[in-house]
Amino acid sequence: MDDNAFDTLMTSVDQPLVVVTTAAEGERAGCLVGFHAQSSIDSEHYCVWLSKANHTYRMALRAKHFAVHFLTDGDLELAEVFGTQCSAETDKFADLAVDTDETGVPLLRSAPNRIVLERIAALDDGGDHVCMTTRVVSAHSAGPFTPLRVSDADGLEPGHPAQARAVRP
Repeated sequence: MDDNAFDTLMTSVDQPLVVVTTAAEGERAGCLVGFHAQSSIDSEHYCVWLSKANHTYRMALRAKHFAVHFLTDGDLELAEVFGTQCSAETDKFADLAVDTDETGVPLLRSAPNRIVLERIAALDDGGDHVCMTTRVVSAHSAGPFTPLRVSDADGLEPGHPAQARAVRP
């Protein structure tokens, strides 16, 4: 296989970025995510793939609910907060206006385009990310927007390299 061909295809797709937040046992976590997609129309399902290197992944194994915040082209600073720091070492929510919904999930006020999800299943196929299959509990839209895309954030340094897998989730 030509490794460059796969990279070229994925770069051309230029996925929109989202911030996934969750909470479990009184602890909050969140991360920047580029792998996500609607996975069913009726009923409404959504999948997010979380890096095994990420603290949010370890929290997601204990959490039942998540929020996916769709970032706009003006949300690069928010992407930087959730994409370049580790939740295990830093409270990413400390300087942000955050509400908590009835499921306990942190909701970012500055990112009103979002869905709240309930985990149905987790699929670990051996790669560096795990798929969380979810059911949509609620959705909120502030109206049409231009998404922040992977290419818009290419200067951000990830908080963990993809190869830094958790020894114990």
